[in-house]
Amino acid sequence: MPTSHWLDVPGARLYFEVQGSGPVLMFIGHPMDSTGFATIARVFADDHTVVTYDPRGFGHSTIEDRNQDADPNIIADDVRRVLEAVGGGPAKVFGSSGGAVTGLALVAHHPTLVQTLIAHEPPVALLLPDAEQGRTAMQDIYDTFRADGAVQAWQKFLAFTGLAIPTQGEGAAPPSPPSQEMIATSNRFFGQSLFPVTLYQPDIAALNAAPTLVQVGGGIASRGQFAQRTAAALAERLGTPLIEFPGGHVGFLTDTAEFVPVLRRALND
Repeated sequence: MPTSHWLDVPGARLYFEVQGSGPVLMFIGHPMDSTGFATIARVFADDHTVVTYDPRGFGHSTIEDRNQDADPNIIADDVRRVLEAVGGGPAKVFGSSGGAVTGLALVAHHPTLVQTLIAHEPPVALLLPDAEQGRTAMQDIYDTFRADGAVQAWQKFLAFTGLAIPTQGEGAAPPSPPSQEMIATSNRFFGQSLFPVTLYQPDIAALNAAPTLVQVGGGIASRGQFAQRTAAALAERLGTPLIEFPGGHVGFLTDTAEFVPVLRRALND
């Protein structure tokens, strides 16, 4: 069972969990918190000290200024502090989506802290040939959020990124009203995270100069979708093959059994 921990950092109080023993492996998401990695974390806890955490302003982690932008450099410094609190580095890191962007910033600024980074579908729109289309789409999503709220913004976001929209089966119960936590997460995601994460410019020179092994992954079921395309663009810039993982954008959650051996190979490369 994971143990729960709290860490005070400038402007926030971070919640993180630790389980298992062995080399340190940290799973990071954004806006996904530690709960999204619960299943795969248990698997890797057999032979790793697994760390998961809630980014500032999400899950159990608090933030003093909820209007503070989710600058990947600030979030990466939070991850640095968590890893230093756990000890046992340099660590292996798996970052998903916005968490992959955090991982890229972490390696760029603290390369000796990370042995291996697996960046799974980082949504770095500005690396695409049609970067301006991505910038325009994010502006439209943000404007929709401000004008019409999170529900309409999610509809546009899912349509643009190609992520699956859950459907109701015949006879299924109607969806429950969103919880206050879900509302808060959506508001911070669109209000303070959308632009800083999707318009982040990875420091390619710093990543290539780092002693860290940086590998980039994309989902097999995500081919052609926004985040898979950005992952492929990043891999090309870094001069490394794109690792294809089972499932889609959250394959580690939906296709865990197939995902794990691919991730193990990548981490042990």
